[in-house]
Amino acid sequence: MKDIFLLDMDETLLDFSRAERVNFARTMEKQGVKADETIYERYHAINDSLWKMLERGEITRQELMVRRFGLLIEECGLAASAEAAARDYYEGFPEICFPYDGADRFLKTLSEKGRVYIATNGGAVIQRRHIALADFAPYLSGVFISEEVGADKPSHAYAGYVAAHIGGFDKNRAVFLGDSLTSDRICAERMGVDFVLYAPRGGPERYCGACAHSYAEFLSMI
Repeated sequence: MKDIFLLDMDETLLDFSRAERVNFARTMEKQGVKADETIYERYHAINDSLWKMLERGEITRQELMVRRFGLLIEECGLAASAEAAARDYYEGFPEICFPYDGADRFLKTLSEKGRVYIATNGGAVIQRRHIALADFAPYLSGVFISEEVGADKPSHAYAGYVAAHIGGFDKNRAVFLGDSLTSDRICAERMGVDFVLYAPRGGPERYCGACAHSYAEFLSMI
């Protein structure tokens, strides 16, 4: 029986892509730059590659926040400041939050079946505010934000911290739901718990593991 539920937040409970697009456009506007689709797609690719580096321990969070804009500005020849853009982006993100339809009901159902924990790499100020805006808090038994833990997901340090800070942790009773194979799945493996990929638009072509295309499907699996 599964009654310890570990959930990623961005792209699992929250529509991060939508929030990112809105925040990026507002940030660029403050810099006097009109962000068209080409510029946004380039930012998204740069940001994604840097987050993969963070997951591998090759870059710090602070370096990531500025470098993604520095690389974008250099590549696209934009008249903007990387430091100012990084500040505006970070300060604007806490108030931009788009929960997926049914996310709150999903958490409520899980909380009635066991204990629910958030395991996220997002910034602490941003994620705490998003949890409040989405009204997720009543259903959570704990929140593990890498910035507060002091180690990034999916490092051994992060995985070990989470396992050690869940009372009565039993890996056989735990399951991890998340959208990332490079972050969430590896973290689950390092904790020794089952992993389910959340992929409402379909999983990667060669992925053969457990996959839920909806909250209802995940509930049926547990």
